[in-house]
Amino acid sequence: MERVVILDTETTGISPGDGHRIVEIGCIELVNYRKGDQRQWYLNPDRDIPREATKVHGITNEQVASAPRFADIGKEFIEFIKGDKLVIHNASFDMGFLNMELAREGLPTLPASQAIDTLSMARKKFPGSPASLDALCRRFKIDNSNRTFHGALLDSELLAEVYIELMGGSQFNLDFDLEPASETMAGANDNKSVDATSDAKTLQPLEFPKREWPISSDDERSHLEFLEILTQKSGKSMWSS
Repeated sequence: MERVVILDTETTGISPGDGHRIVEIGCIELVNYRKGDQRQWYLNPDRDIPREATKVHGITNEQVASAPRFADIGKEFIEFIKGDKLVIHNASFDMGFLNMELAREGLPTLPASQAIDTLSMARKKFPGSPASLDALCRRFKIDNSNRTFHGALLDSELLAEVYIELMGGSQFNLDFDLEPASETMAGANDNKSVDATSDAKTLQPLEFPKREWPISSDDERSHLEFLEILTQKSGKSMWSS
């Protein structure tokens, strides 16, 4: 079982070295590329939130005045991530803030090797193209219309979908029970005449058992997006109508 944690933070500014703090953490676990449990913490930063920051994430001083401090949730955060890989867009930014908060509370800091940076992944995969989260949502046709403000949990949800696409898209396991073609079929492929009576059974289409589980809307959308990728790369997909 492969588990990673998609993570994002919102802060009072751009540098922990200037005394800026975290005001929101959003985490979503991804187990074998499927979304699982999630966490969201709003935090009192023990300092003023500048107007410029509020314009980005929409979080005001009043909203977090009674929120817990990082010291109150630090151990819960560590327990949730469990030492698994952290998928972060522009990882150095979030890791810098998280390690500052962890160090303040005497908790173990996070090694750089624990982070998977989707910004670096996107720049390598699409050199010269925009690699912001919004740009990648547009590229992969991921709906980000609810992103009026940046939000740690909302951005983690979008990043989870982006990460799956960067890793190759939704994976489908197709098991076909292939049988060698009969001589009759070989003859038919050679445009030779076929006795419809004697070979009717040979020419019957294969029947597969019916599905006994519903297709979720997310699975159907992921399947259509994957077919579109195949079509773009090869010009045609045998599974497309």
